[in-house]
Amino acid sequence: MKKGKLIYCILFFAICLCPSLGMLVTKQETSSENRQLSEFPSPKTEEGKINVEWLSQAGDYFQEHFAFRNELVTGNALLHGRLLETSTADGVIQGKNGWLYYKDSLDDYLGQDLLSDRSLFNIAHMLSMTQQALEEKGVNFLFTIAPNKNSLYGDNMPYYDKLKVSGQTNRENLEDWLKTEKVAYADLYQALMEENEVLYHARDSHWNNKGAALAADVLMDALGKDHDSYEGESYTVRRDYTGDLDTMLYPLASTADDEIYYDKETTYATVEEIQSNFDPRITTVNPVKEGSLVMYRDSFGNALLPYMADAYANAYFSRGIPYQLMDVETHSADTVIIERAERFLPEMSQFPPVLTAKEISLTENEELQGSDGAVDVKIKPQGMTAQLSGRIKEGLLDTDSRIYLKVNGSVYEAFPMDVKVEENLDDNGFCLYLPSELVAADGNDVEILIEKDNKIYNIYQNNIKEDSIQ
Repeated sequence: MKKGKLIYCILFFAICLCPSLGMLVTKQETSSENRQLSEFPSPKTEEGKINVEWLSQAGDYFQEHFAFRNELVTGNALLHGRLLETSTADGVIQGKNGWLYYKDSLDDYLGQDLLSDRSLFNIAHMLSMTQQALEEKGVNFLFTIAPNKNSLYGDNMPYYDKLKVSGQTNRENLEDWLKTEKVAYADLYQALMEENEVLYHARDSHWNNKGAALAADVLMDALGKDHDSYEGESYTVRRDYTGDLDTMLYPLASTADDEIYYDKETTYATVEEIQSNFDPRITTVNPVKEGSLVMYRDSFGNALLPYMADAYANAYFSRGIPYQLMDVETHSADTVIIERAERFLPEMSQFPPVLTAKEISLTENEELQGSDGAVDVKIKPQGMTAQLSGRIKEGLLDTDSRIYLKVNGSVYEAFPMDVKVEENLDDNGFCLYLPSELVAADGNDVEILIEKDNKIYNIYQNNIKEDSIQ
């Protein structure tokens, strides 16, 4: 009996030690979770002091690098997914009939924790200001939203239906503000909903190639751009697509999805060598087409890129945030498209595009309301531009109040934005970009004006130096 217990204990500890000892002989594990793995911690900090966090950092390192990690993660996920129909990956929802969904789309699906009216205005007005600035330069502008998979195909969502708080979504609420702000908008949700065929992957968060081709048609029709439509084009179907959600959940046991491959050949080429269509910056040329496009996009642009690139003589695709609108001049673009996934709409309120402001004149009389109506006002140099930012105190703004800055006597409209303050969002922020030569390093007279009740109020006056906060 004692011998049996001894053998049992030895086997138990041997199995427990396998992940640790295996690190000495197995190849470094790679992450299947779309994130950077931690590095082995140093016993000393950069300042040469003892690293008091070493044990916890080493624990994190082991958790991410232990041997056979992907095999064990996959086995655990298969056990839960096949037997219990639950997901073991934090970012993945295990749906019915083999469907998977991104968990960060859940708030929209449930109609909870939605953007405030002020945040929605911030996004719409940012886009309106961007559109106006581009149109003044003769550049076409279009904004579009790539719908969440469960917004279109929620039939295979699990029990969450019972937890719905409301029928509202950020997308629908924002669309109302886009109309008010007269933003050029292409409604991909409506176009996809009108199709009888499912155009998203079951085990990926994105549309398939047929869905992307439809989206491209909608965008270019909205722009009045001549292009080759893929409606009615012949294609083949191959079960060879590995979904992002499937890889996150089952790193070593993914299930292939069907993918559409059109027989029609494209005529564009990339200027530089790329790893994939998800590269942060991609430039394409097409000698048999006309026009120049700059497109700011996210992962939905992976499948969309070939159809857009094939319609323009020159195209530049960027995943950078905030949007660097100097790209428009760099690439001599005649068209700008901003594509944003529905689940990322809240982030749009926090990152105004980098666009130098144009001086304006206000005909309304200013009414002095105070000199301390703003906080955290600062000037930060950023290469050829200077960024002025800050927050308006609570209660001073209406839902659609505009914000103006008078800098050294000249007036500019600032982008409204949400600002993160200690993990919480304050939706009364602002941001303005000026050419660096208009900002003095030794001090600038800054006044902040707001529009409220159809009047202009002066709520802040101060002299601010670069890199200072007042």
